[in-house]
Amino acid sequence: MNRPVVLKAMPWIFTLALLLAWEGAARLFALPVYILPAPTVIAASIVEYWPAIWKNSLQTLYTTLLGFLLAVAGGMALGLAVGWSRFIYAGLYPLMIGFNAIPKVAVVPVLVIWFGIGTVPAVLTAFLIAFFPIVVNVATGLATIEPEAEDVLRALGAKKLDIMLKVGIPRSMPYFFGSLKVAITLAFVGSVISETVAANSGLGHLMLSAQSQFNVPLVFAGLVMLAVEGIVMYALMAWLEMRMTGWAHRSGQNPAG
Repeated sequence: MNRPVVLKAMPWIFTLALLLAWEGAARLFALPVYILPAPTVIAASIVEYWPAIWKNSLQTLYTTLLGFLLAVAGGMALGLAVGWSRFIYAGLYPLMIGFNAIPKVAVVPVLVIWFGIGTVPAVLTAFLIAFFPIVVNVATGLATIEPEAEDVLRALGAKKLDIMLKVGIPRSMPYFFGSLKVAITLAFVGSVISETVAANSGLGHLMLSAQSQFNVPLVFAGLVMLAVEGIVMYALMAWLEMRMTGWAHRSGQNPAG
């Protein structure tokens, strides 16, 4: 049997096995729908409420991608600055760690006071939660340049800017593109957190409304849509990583694994 084909089929096989086990357990133990709906019930809910699910899914995807793009731009810039200067690293890194330790759900009310209920708090929450991994990875890539390589370049007359442009930035690219896979999933978390606290649209708002009506199948339908969007965006980031930094991975290794 073709090993690569089997490896590619394994996610589908495991997902199907999970759904079958879930369906069987729900029917065998006669679990109430309001406790744990079966996959077939969730699928029927998706079909029934598809217009609302589709509309809110697009809203969540929009806020997530916008916050993610802001995090990419800001994280790349700050990561280069932190990795460039030890003084900036010493000054900013503790502050970033402290801010990252604050639960973002506690920041949402402040954002609502500043910007009101709606899209802006969701975008900013996605940005804040996806920002830190990008900064850390880019800074790590710059900070771990081999001292021998720096010594050789300096001996050849290279300045610090030359070292950063010719060695530092290319070396940090695998770290950067690897961090995108983490950041995009965290961005979804940020968007949904904000939508459940202060929004009038999005999957988080939809699930919160369904919860208040004890419509548990619709809640799970929202979770399924979030999972699908997250998987698709993660796969896109993994493909982008392979396209841009395939040279940094050993033959036969899959960076998405």
